[in-house]
Amino acid sequence: MQKEIKTIGGHECFIYDHGSSGTLLIQPVDDHDIEVLNSEAEEIVRLTGGTGFTLAAFKVHDWNRDLSPWEAPPVFGSEGFAGGAEETLRYVTDELIPELAADRDTAGKAARLLIGGYSLAGFFALWAAYRTDIFSGVAAASPSVWFPGWIGYAEEHSVLADKVYLSLGDKEEKTRNPVMRTVGDCIRRQLELLQADPGCNGCKLEMNQGNHFKEPDIRTAKGFAWLLNH
Repeated sequence: MQKEIKTIGGHECFIYDHGSSGTLLIQPVDDHDIEVLNSEAEEIVRLTGGTGFTLAAFKVHDWNRDLSPWEAPPVFGSEGFAGGAEETLRYVTDELIPELAADRDTAGKAARLLIGGYSLAGFFALWAAYRTDIFSGVAAASPSVWFPGWIGYAEEHSVLADKVYLSLGDKEEKTRNPVMRTVGDCIRRQLELLQADPGCNGCKLEMNQGNHFKEPDIRTAKGFAWLLNH
C-alpha cells in the first residue's frame, strides 16, 4: 500500500492507495483519527481480501463547526456547534474529489465514491448522503445521530446513497448525558427510516462491544469494508 501526505485546498490529506481502483473512500479526521489511520487502512485490506481502493482522509480544521449541519447548543462542555458542514461538503465535492480523481487519471471522475467517518465525522458522512447523490455508500461508525434536530430532518428527507452502514458501541447509550444517551434510540430509528426509504437498497446496523472510544479505527474499517464488499 502506498501512502502520501499532501495539502489539498488548505487541508492536510492522508492518502492510501491500495491496488488499482476507481473507488475513492473519503473520510474527515482529527488528530486522534490520524494516529490510527495506518491500522484502519490495513484492516480494510484484511476485511476485503485485497480489493483495490484509495482512502483519502482530510484533516478538519474545527471539528464542531466544520462537521455540524446547523447551529446547536453544547451537549457536553461549553463548545456548541456552528453549522459549517455545507462549506465542508463543498470542499469535498469541488476540490478534494476532483484533485484526487485527476491525480489518478480518471478525468475528474471516480467509478465509485464512498464517504465515512467516526463520531461526528460519521454523522457528517450520513448527512452528506442526504444532501448530494454523488456518494454510492456511507460508512457511519458510531455517528452522532443524537445531534439536535437530526431525526426530524431524516424523517422528512430521503437518503441519496444506495448503501448505508451504521454502527454503535453497546455501551454508548449508557451515559448520564441526557442528549447523548438518546443515541441508541436515535440510531435504531435511523435504521428504520433507511429500511423504509426507497432510495436505499441496502443498510446495516452493527453493534460493537464497548463505549464510544473503543477501537474507532477498526469500527470505521468495518464500515468501509462492508461497502466495498457490497
